[in-house]
Amino acid sequence: MAITAALVKELRDRTGAGMMECKKALVETDGDVEGAIEAMRKSGLAKADKKSGRVAAEGIISVNVSDDNKQAVMVEINSETDFVSKGDDFKGFVDTVMQTAVAESPDSIEALLAAKTEDGLSVEDTCKALVAKIGEKIQVRRLAKISGDNLVASYLHGDRIGVLVELKGGDTALGRDVAMHIAASKPLFVKNDDVEQSVLEKEKDIFVAQAKDSGKPDNIIEKMVEGRLRKYLAEITLMGQPFVKDPDQTVEKLLAGNKAEVVSFVRLEVGEGIEKKTENFADEVMAQVKG
Repeated sequence: MAITAALVKELRDRTGAGMMECKKALVETDGDVEGAIEAMRKSGLAKADKKSGRVAAEGIISVNVSDDNKQAVMVEINSETDFVSKGDDFKGFVDTVMQTAVAESPDSIEALLAAKTEDGLSVEDTCKALVAKIGEKIQVRRLAKISGDNLVASYLHGDRIGVLVELKGGDTALGRDVAMHIAASKPLFVKNDDVEQSVLEKEKDIFVAQAKDSGKPDNIIEKMVEGRLRKYLAEITLMGQPFVKDPDQTVEKLLAGNKAEVVSFVRLEVGEGIEKKTENFADEVMAQVKG
């Protein structure tokens, strides 16, 4: 029986296993979807779909910078627990994903998941196999790349925060210092001009409402709002922030003194934006008592 794309998709949707594993199982069962599901359940490959709804907010940030400091790749890979993320199997998987990202240069998470590892399996299928082995959700969540003619520097805080910085001028030591600053201070933009107008308008509306409560005249309120906007921009832009290693100067002055310019940066922190489940055991006990 011909193994069609529709059959592979159906098996993949029902098992959560990788495309290649689904095709292989269908070939072995001559297109029998139910037989393939049974075989995959026996081998453990169909377990992965049961983990897909869980929260994976632990994990590792991995960074790779080329020897000429012109290209850099950063990935975030998540697990459910810190215990698993510290295990050799998980770390080995992270290394495999990074090696594949460097070798294949994918432009998106989807392309990275489809890319072939040295073993010939896709990253996605390798991930599914690891899920089946350890019994915990694993997620290749984010991919960041910087490449071109400019200098690229990086900073990795343990394996939980990673930063890439693209510089015109300067050197790797300066780039690392700026990357370290970004890791600590969490700027959202490089400079004022990068801030979307909608963001500024929203903050301005808030500041105006707050200032009006003071009862001061309009001309004073206008100056108050302008001052608060300047302070807000200094807080969220890299150029406006006091440099962490020397708070007496801004990052902008640091760069100017070294005849350098930050073109772009990327900051990733493990689990950011993922809602973690919190357990309140006191409430749990109380619920049981009342129940």
